[in-house]
Amino acid sequence: MQQVSETFSATYEVKRSTFTSYLLPYPLFRQTLDALHETHPKASHIVWAYRHLNEFDQIVENSTDDGEPKGCAGNPTLAQLRGADLINTALITVRYFGGIKLGTGGMVRAYSDAAREVITSATRLPYIKKLPYTLTTPYALVKRYEHFFRQQEIEFHERVFQANEVVWRVQLSEKERKALETFQSSLS
Repeated sequence: MQQVSETFSATYEVKRSTFTSYLLPYPLFRQTLDALHETHPKASHIVWAYRHLNEFDQIVENSTDDGEPKGCAGNPTLAQLRGADLINTALITVRYFGGIKLGTGGMVRAYSDAAREVITSATRLPYIKKLPYTLTTPYALVKRYEHFFRQQEIEFHERVFQANEVVWRVQLSEKERKALETFQSSLS
């Protein structure tokens, strides 16, 4: 499985209709969709599809045709996400109608091609499962843990300073967890 870590865009044109597609990490989906509705109020359709893993590691998929004939826009977009084996990713396509009807087959091809265009142009990263991890450290070791996290490029989601210790909440892959355990054993 693969994912993206930033937003990519590509524009595809067919019979004077313009399709601008955005491929983005799933957590940015809702705010990006809202922003696109604001910045493209005259767009004919804003079609989307997404695939993400829920808390039980099940793939959740959804799509919409946004007024296009049923199955002609959202499903082809979702099919491209599946075909590229993308996860935790959303794809939004903004269509401006060019005055020439495409027909249902033409729309399926157009939305598929627009999605394929942005997927092809995107930098995809392998999906690595990360699990929540909580650890506590004495104040004397805070700088060393900060250095370790920077060195390993691990972001801590929360750091709570308590009376005698610091509580860290991070997301770690299996490899990062083993590196942390090795680091912790080197401190003893």
